[in-house]
Parts: sequence; structure tokens; C-alpha cells
Amino acid sequence: MKNLISVVGPTGIGKTRLAIDLANHFKTEIISCDSRQFFKEMKIGTASPSEEELAEAPHHFIGNLSVKDYYSIGQYEEDALKKLHELFEKYDTVILVGGSMMYEKAVLEGLNDLPEANEENQRKLQEMMDSEGIEKLQEILRELDPEYYSVVDFHNHRRLLRAIDVIWQTQKKYSELIAVSQDSRDFNVIRIGIEAPREELYDRINRRVDIMVEKGLLEEAKELEPFKHLTALNTVGYAELFKYFDGIWDLDFAISEIKKNSRRYAKRQLTWYRKADDIHYLQLGYSQHDFDHLIEWISGEFQSKL
Repeated sequence: MKNLISVVGPTGIGKTRLAIDLANHFKTEIISCDSRQFFKEMKIGTASPSEEELAEAPHHFIGNLSVKDYYSIGQYEEDALKKLHELFEKYDTVILVGGSMMYEKAVLEGLNDLPEANEENQRKLQEMMDSEGIEKLQEILRELDPEYYSVVDFHNHRRLLRAIDVIWQTQKKYSELIAVSQDSRDFNVIRIGIEAPREELYDRINRRVDIMVEKGLLEEAKELEPFKHLTALNTVGYAELFKYFDGIWDLDFAISEIKKNSRRYAKRQLTWYRKADDIHYLQLGYSQHDFDHLIEWISGEFQSKL
């Protein structure tokens, strides 16, 4: 039986480093399930692994697309499983890493056969949004499905439209529909998380935004401004800077909003992961001793699943 180790946790907690350490230990490769790191033009704002990090272990699904490409979670599921199948020909263990909760879920469990978009519902919702703002959609979803509302990126109107449309069509909560596991996967899964006190995590996120700005986030966002209408760019770190370029916000405020929205996203990720009872946690700033201990634990898990 093959093994997939999935490294999870909120944004900015250090998943990349742990994934590389694990890949080096097991002499294997890494599959990313960070949906924002797929886009090659968004390296700085998505904290994609550096050239040095990419050289330490082979990575897949990093910078493999352009923001102009349409790419769905369903396509990712198919591509990731195909890549996993190839890698399992060579290795007994492969590493999956990323904080995009639904993308990890797609690999581990599969997506569900949800209904196609209903044009009438979409039109009605679009009209509501045009007249009453995205807040109206947020309010509807919060009432219909508080569980999904607590983890969805509620600034992404497409996600809201999709969820409400599916709920209206099926008369079931979206969170329940996506929780039903599809076909079982023919590999073992071990999920490893990194945790830290919330203040420490928020400090790291704030610092990381400052580093992104130093590395040239403004220049990167400026080059992407012509594509700001695309879904890929409706992302923390870019959406705020587009408002600065449009003269709506000043720079200091835009950067403080990036920090605030990054912390909010981390909070949603923490809510999602807290519901799982199968994540084995390592503390932020783990020592070599902690890492060795983790490897021992993983080996024990592998043995028990034989």
C-alpha cells in the first residue's frame, strides 16, 4: 500500500519547510495543493517556494499555470491523482502540501457530483448582488449553511453564488454535500499539521506581508492589474493593491488590509482544521528531536496500516 503524507495548516505557519524536510527524509517528491501557487505570475503574493526551496525537493503544481488559464478544482483533482499515480510507480511515499482546504479534500476524498449551475438561480443572485452588494449573498449563505459560511472565502462572490445555487437546487446544505466521500482512494493518508499560539501566527503573517512588499509585491501586482477581473486575482495581497492603484486607498492602508485579510483567512483555515480529528500536530519551531519523533510516529502509522 502506498502512503500520502498531507502537510496542512494556516497560511504562514511553515508548511513548505516541513514538506521539504519530509520529502528529503523519504527521498520523494512534493505535490502542492495551494490553489494560488499554481499561477506563475503570482510568486511573491502567494509566498511560492523560492528557487532554493524548489531545488531542495522536486515540486509539482507550482507556477504551472498562467492567471489567464481557466482551471477548476475538478481538473486539479484529476491532474493531481494522475501525478500521484505516476509518483507511486517510483516511491512508496509522496508528500502533499498546501492550505487550500477544498483542494486537499479533492485529492484525499474526491469531489461530489454536484449539479451544474442553474442559470435562473445565477441570474437572480447576480441581480441581488448588483443591487444590494456581496453582503446580501453573504447573509443568504450564512442563514442557509452556517458551517460552509464559516470556512468559505466570503469575499469571493463566485463561491457564494455556487453554494447558494446548489443549496436551492438540492434543498441540502452545501457543507453536507461536499462532505460525502466519493470513491475510496487506494493509498493510506497521514495528515500532519503545524500549530502555534494565535498571536505568534498573526505576528508571522504580518511580518510575511512586510517581506513580500520588500521583495516587490507592488511591482508584481502592478503587472497583473490588466487581469484584475480574473478569479485568480480576486486574492488577498492583490485585490487590496488594485484599490491602491485605483486611488481608493493609500498604500499604508492597503498593506494593513492585506495583513488583516490574511489573518482572517488563517482564522478560517484554523476553523476548518479544528473540525478534523485525524491531524497529528507538530509545534511551530520544531527541533530536530521533534522531527525525529515525528518520523518515528509516521513509521508506526505506516506499520499499523499494513
